[in-house]
Amino acid sequence: MIIKGEATVVKHTGSHYMLSRLPQWELFPAVLRGKIRLKGSSATNPVAVGDIVDFEAEVQDESPSSVTLENPAAITAVHKRRNYIIRKSTNLSRQSHIIAANLDRAFLVVTLDFPQVKLPFLDRLLVTCEVYGVPATIVLNKCDLYGPEHEEMLSAFHEIYEGAGYPVLEVSAHTGQGVDVLREMVSGRMLPDGSVNEEFDAGKSVVSLFSGVSGVGKSSLIKALDPALEPRVGEISDAHEQGRHTTTFYEMYSLATGGFIVDTPGLRGFGLVDLEKEEIGLYFPEMLKVSENCRFAPCTHTHEPGCAVKDAVEAGEISYERYSSYLGMLDEEGKYR
Repeated sequence: MIIKGEATVVKHTGSHYMLSRLPQWELFPAVLRGKIRLKGSSATNPVAVGDIVDFEAEVQDESPSSVTLENPAAITAVHKRRNYIIRKSTNLSRQSHIIAANLDRAFLVVTLDFPQVKLPFLDRLLVTCEVYGVPATIVLNKCDLYGPEHEEMLSAFHEIYEGAGYPVLEVSAHTGQGVDVLREMVSGRMLPDGSVNEEFDAGKSVVSLFSGVSGVGKSSLIKALDPALEPRVGEISDAHEQGRHTTTFYEMYSLATGGFIVDTPGLRGFGLVDLEKEEIGLYFPEMLKVSENCRFAPCTHTHEPGCAVKDAVEAGEISYERYSSYLGMLDEEGKYR
């Protein structure tokens, strides 16, 4: 018997995929049929975790649960993506890769220390979320390790990113601090501002991305959200304070309390894709707010007189750190194109 239907890609490793008809969590294997290319896409992976696809499968009954590895389903088409996160390789300048698609929110996991947060890298992730329409929340993990010596840094971090308009949630996968709140956000029952989501629909699939550099504790945090899950957990390299790669493929997890999480390999480089220099400032929300008051349009916010963004930086209304990241992207952008 041949069945056809729609399903979501929940795992991608090599040329093999796992699908499920969300919000049902009933996995079955699949492979690509023919050469699928998305119109206008230059990404190396035509199908990504989170994609909604059409499939065909030969089964014993009407359920995909009888699909086997020996006789996998065939992915025949990819639906148009609502949004996605894409990165350009820092080594192969012409290649880009879709990290995940059709996301309700990206949770960007960082640590002030262990490893130390790199603000320009975080800002590049945030700009990418803005470009491709993925709402972002910053998750500050390992808060149990922060002592009095971190208080000033912690306060400054909140001021920088909450001032830019991003929610910042302090958590500890080790002690459980903030984990319950994060669990409610991932399920869709709670909004990023901490209020109850009055439009919550238990029948809707809420898909979130967990991303960040290696070693910030993404896998440990996922396990804290649902102890039944077994994501691979790595350790920090003492020699370089760099996280080891522990996640070698892209995978979605179903949480017992609701919601789906896409875990990603720890990122070591993140190049911007399809973004011209004069566009970068549009994706810094705090800069966009004041840029309409610039004397010249367009304005690069670097050397022009009467620049409202530069005035806001001078006045402390826009953080110097974020502005510095913006300038760095202008200088570095050519390396990633």
